[in-house]
Amino acid sequence: MEGDVEMAAAEEGAVVELDDMKKRLKEMEDEAATLREMQAKVEQEMGAVQADPAAAAANQTNREEVDARSIFVGNVDYSCTPEEVQQHFQSCGTVNRVTIRTNKYGQPKGYAYVEFLETEAVEQALLLTESELHGRQLKVSAKRTNVPGMKQFRPRRSNPQMGYRSRTPFMAAPYMYSPYGYGKIPRFRVPMRYSPYF
Repeated sequence: MEGDVEMAAAEEGAVVELDDMKKRLKEMEDEAATLREMQAKVEQEMGAVQADPAAAAANQTNREEVDARSIFVGNVDYSCTPEEVQQHFQSCGTVNRVTIRTNKYGQPKGYAYVEFLETEAVEQALLLTESELHGRQLKVSAKRTNVPGMKQFRPRRSNPQMGYRSRTPFMAAPYMYSPYGYGKIPRFRVPMRYSPYF
Protein backbone atom coordinates (compact mmCIF):
# COMPACT_ATOMS: atom_id res chain seq x y z
CA MET A 1 0.00 0.00 0.00
CA GLU A 2 2.80 2.34 0.95
CA GLY A 3 4.68 1.52 -2.28
CA ASP A 4 1.61 2.42 -4.35
CA VAL A 5 1.45 5.86 -2.71
CA GLU A 6 5.13 6.48 -3.47
CA MET A 7 4.67 5.37 -7.10
CA ALA A 8 1.63 7.65 -7.52
CA ALA A 9 3.55 10.61 -6.02
CA ALA A 10 6.53 9.91 -8.28
CA GLU A 11 4.30 9.70 -11.36
CA GLU A 12 2.52 12.91 -10.36
CA GLY A 13 5.91 14.67 -9.89
CA ALA A 14 7.06 13.42 -13.29
CA VAL A 15 3.87 14.71 -14.94
CA VAL A 16 4.32 18.16 -13.35
CA GLU A 17 7.97 18.23 -14.44
CA LEU A 18 7.00 17.18 -17.96
CA ASP A 19 4.38 19.96 -18.13
CA ASP A 20 6.99 22.51 -17.00
CA MET A 21 9.38 21.31 -19.68
CA LYS A 22 6.65 21.57 -22.33
CA LYS A 23 5.89 25.17 -21.24
CA ARG A 24 9.57 26.13 -21.40
CA LEU A 25 9.91 24.48 -24.81
CA LYS A 26 6.86 26.41 -26.08
CA GLU A 27 8.32 29.69 -24.76
CA MET A 28 11.65 28.99 -26.44
CA GLU A 29 9.95 28.20 -29.76
CA ASP A 30 7.94 31.43 -29.58
CA GLU A 31 11.07 33.41 -28.81
CA ALA A 32 12.93 31.78 -31.72
CA ALA A 33 10.04 32.63 -34.06
CA THR A 34 10.09 36.30 -33.01
CA LEU A 35 13.86 36.39 -33.47
CA ARG A 36 13.53 34.92 -36.98
CA GLU A 37 10.93 37.60 -37.84
CA MET A 38 13.19 40.36 -36.56
CA GLN A 39 16.17 38.93 -38.48
CA ALA A 40 14.13 38.77 -41.70
CA LYS A 41 12.97 42.35 -41.19
CA VAL A 42 16.52 43.62 -40.66
CA GLU A 43 17.81 41.71 -43.69
CA GLN A 44 14.99 43.13 -45.80
CA GLU A 45 15.88 46.69 -44.73
CA MET A 46 19.58 46.10 -45.35
CA GLY A 47 18.82 44.59 -48.76
CA ALA A 48 16.65 47.59 -49.62
CA VAL A 49 19.48 49.98 -48.77
CA GLN A 50 22.06 48.03 -50.75
CA ALA A 51 19.77 47.30 -53.69
CA ASP A 52 18.70 50.91 -54.21
CA PRO A 53 21.65 52.82 -55.74
CA ALA A 54 19.47 55.90 -56.33
CA ALA A 55 18.83 56.24 -52.60
CA ALA A 56 22.53 55.76 -51.88
CA ALA A 57 23.42 58.46 -54.42
CA ALA A 58 20.83 60.81 -52.91
CA ASN A 59 22.23 60.13 -49.46
CA GLN A 60 25.77 60.89 -50.70
CA THR A 61 24.56 64.12 -52.34
CA ASN A 62 22.84 65.15 -49.11
CA ARG A 63 26.01 64.43 -47.14
CA GLU A 64 28.10 66.52 -49.56
CA GLU A 65 25.64 69.39 -49.22
CA VAL A 66 25.82 69.25 -45.40
CA ASP A 67 29.63 69.06 -45.52
CA ALA A 68 29.70 72.16 -47.73
CA ARG A 69 28.00 74.04 -44.86
CA SER A 70 30.30 72.61 -42.15
CA ILE A 71 33.75 73.39 -40.75
CA PHE A 72 36.36 71.43 -38.83
CA VAL A 73 37.68 73.08 -35.66
CA GLY A 74 40.94 71.72 -34.29
CA ASN A 75 42.80 72.34 -31.02
CA VAL A 76 39.57 72.68 -29.03
CA ASP A 77 40.08 72.75 -25.27
CA TYR A 78 38.97 69.55 -23.54
CA SER A 79 36.78 71.47 -21.08
CA CYS A 80 34.94 73.32 -23.88
CA THR A 81 31.20 72.72 -24.24
CA PRO A 82 29.23 72.74 -27.51
CA GLU A 83 27.41 75.88 -26.35
CA GLU A 84 30.71 77.77 -25.98
CA VAL A 85 31.84 76.69 -29.46
CA GLN A 86 28.45 77.76 -30.82
CA GLN A 87 28.76 81.21 -29.19
CA HIS A 88 32.29 81.57 -30.61
CA PHE A 89 31.06 80.98 -34.19
CA GLN A 90 27.67 82.72 -33.82
CA SER A 91 29.03 85.89 -35.46
CA CYS A 92 29.69 83.99 -38.72
CA GLY A 93 26.11 82.82 -39.23
CA THR A 94 23.35 80.66 -37.81
CA VAL A 95 24.84 77.55 -36.22
CA ASN A 96 22.74 74.45 -36.87
CA ARG A 97 24.77 71.89 -34.91
CA VAL A 98 28.03 71.54 -32.98
CA THR A 99 29.62 68.10 -32.61
CA ILE A 100 32.56 67.60 -30.26
CA ARG A 101 34.04 64.17 -30.93
CA THR A 102 34.78 61.90 -27.94
CA ASN A 103 36.65 58.64 -27.46
CA LYS A 104 35.09 55.41 -26.22
CA TYR A 105 35.38 56.57 -22.61
CA GLY A 106 33.52 59.84 -23.25
CA GLN A 107 36.52 62.19 -23.05
CA PRO A 108 36.75 64.82 -25.81
CA LYS A 109 39.32 64.25 -28.54
CA GLY A 110 40.17 67.94 -28.95
CA TYR A 111 38.33 68.76 -32.17
CA ALA A 112 34.81 69.62 -33.23
CA TYR A 113 32.56 70.03 -36.27
CA VAL A 114 30.29 73.04 -36.68
CA GLU A 115 27.40 72.93 -39.15
CA PHE A 116 25.84 76.20 -40.36
CA LEU A 117 22.51 76.85 -42.07
CA GLU A 118 24.14 78.92 -44.83
CA THR A 119 27.13 78.05 -46.99
CA GLU A 120 28.36 81.68 -46.84
CA ALA A 121 28.99 81.28 -43.11
CA VAL A 122 31.82 78.83 -43.83
CA GLU A 123 33.93 81.57 -45.45
CA GLN A 124 33.32 83.84 -42.47
CA ALA A 125 34.25 81.04 -40.05
CA LEU A 126 37.51 80.35 -41.91
CA LEU A 127 38.60 83.90 -40.97
CA LEU A 128 38.47 82.87 -37.30
CA THR A 129 41.51 80.62 -37.74
CA GLU A 130 43.98 81.19 -34.88
CA SER A 131 41.33 82.92 -32.77
CA GLU A 132 41.43 82.01 -29.08
CA LEU A 133 38.88 79.98 -27.13
CA HIS A 134 39.72 78.96 -23.54
CA GLY A 135 43.27 80.19 -24.12
CA ARG A 136 43.91 77.91 -27.11
CA GLN A 137 44.32 78.96 -30.74
CA LEU A 138 41.71 77.25 -32.89
CA LYS A 139 42.57 75.75 -36.25
CA VAL A 140 39.57 76.17 -38.56
CA SER A 141 39.25 74.51 -41.97
CA ALA A 142 36.45 73.50 -44.30
CA LYS A 143 35.08 70.03 -43.58
CA ARG A 144 36.00 67.48 -46.22
CA THR A 145 33.58 64.88 -47.51
CA ASN A 146 34.53 61.28 -46.93
CA VAL A 147 34.04 59.22 -50.07
CA PRO A 148 33.14 55.62 -49.24
CA GLY A 149 35.67 53.09 -50.48
CA MET A 150 38.38 55.68 -51.05
CA LYS A 151 40.40 55.01 -47.91
CA GLN A 152 44.08 55.13 -48.66
CA PHE A 153 46.06 52.06 -47.71
CA ARG A 154 48.56 52.76 -44.99
CA PRO A 155 50.84 49.88 -44.10
CA ARG A 156 51.33 49.17 -40.43
CA ARG A 157 54.26 50.94 -38.91
CA SER A 158 56.69 48.83 -37.01
CA ASN A 159 57.05 49.54 -33.33
CA PRO A 160 60.65 49.07 -32.18
CA GLN A 161 59.52 48.23 -28.63
CA MET A 162 57.24 45.43 -29.83
CA GLY A 163 59.78 43.72 -32.04
CA TYR A 164 59.22 42.69 -35.63
CA ARG A 165 56.09 40.67 -36.37
CA SER A 166 55.60 39.22 -39.78
CA ARG A 167 52.54 37.57 -41.22
CA THR A 168 54.42 34.33 -41.80
CA PRO A 169 54.62 31.86 -38.94
CA PHE A 170 57.80 31.89 -36.90
CA MET A 171 60.26 29.15 -37.77
CA ALA A 172 63.30 28.92 -35.56
CA ALA A 173 66.57 28.67 -37.40
CA PRO A 174 68.88 25.83 -36.39
CA TYR A 175 71.18 26.99 -33.63
CA MET A 176 74.71 27.63 -34.81
CA TYR A 177 77.55 27.28 -32.32
CA SER A 178 80.34 29.78 -32.56
CA PRO A 179 83.63 28.09 -33.46
CA TYR A 180 85.48 30.50 -31.16
CA GLY A 181 83.38 29.92 -28.00
CA TYR A 182 80.66 31.97 -26.33
CA GLY A 183 81.24 35.70 -26.56
CA LYS A 184 84.64 35.43 -28.17
CA ILE A 185 85.51 37.35 -31.25
CA PRO A 186 87.98 35.90 -33.72
CA ARG A 187 91.33 37.65 -33.82
CA PHE A 188 93.26 37.83 -36.97
CA ARG A 189 96.78 36.86 -36.15
CA VAL A 190 99.95 37.21 -38.09
CA PRO A 191 100.69 33.87 -39.76
CA MET A 192 103.27 31.99 -37.76
CA ARG A 193 105.83 29.44 -38.78
CA TYR A 194 104.35 26.05 -39.52
CA SER A 195 104.22 23.77 -36.50
CA PRO A 196 102.75 20.29 -36.87
CA TYR A 197 102.00 20.04 -33.12
CA PHE A 198 99.54 22.87 -32.79
